[in-house]
Amino acid sequence: MHDRRNTLKAGAALAALLASAGYPRWAAAYSKTAFDAKTVQDATKALNLNALSESKDVLLAVPDVAENGAAVGVTFGAGLPGVRQLLLLVDKNPTALVARFALTDAVDAQFSTRLKMAETSQVYAVAILADGRALFARKEVKVTLGGCGA
Repeated sequence: MHDRRNTLKAGAALAALLASAGYPRWAAAYSKTAFDAKTVQDATKALNLNALSESKDVLLAVPDVAENGAAVGVTFGAGLPGVRQLLLLVDKNPTALVARFALTDAVDAQFSTRLKMAETSQVYAVAILADGRALFARKEVKVTLGGCGA
């Protein structure tokens, strides 16, 4: 319990330090409206992404069938220069936006994680480039046992 309390104190101190340093990009990276969106369309609208284009330069690796929707492995990214954000969205989840990563040129634009899926759905990986273009890849994943309490 003592370690947890110290970790929380350190996190709060870091947040206060960043806020006092006037670092607004941290706050801008989070969009409550986008993360609360129930559909992919509403999430992309909340992020002001109007013209998305499907692209083979966006990488998305997910299984065809997920036996347990509580832990679906996914690898996604983009093999392009100037990637500023990577998004991971799931069509039929309680909340569509699963992850949002803000990037710089110093970061390799490829991630692996696990996500929860309520039911069979389209999974989308979206790369937002420095020039404003939004490119995506998608794949349907069949879920045999839902993982979002659905």
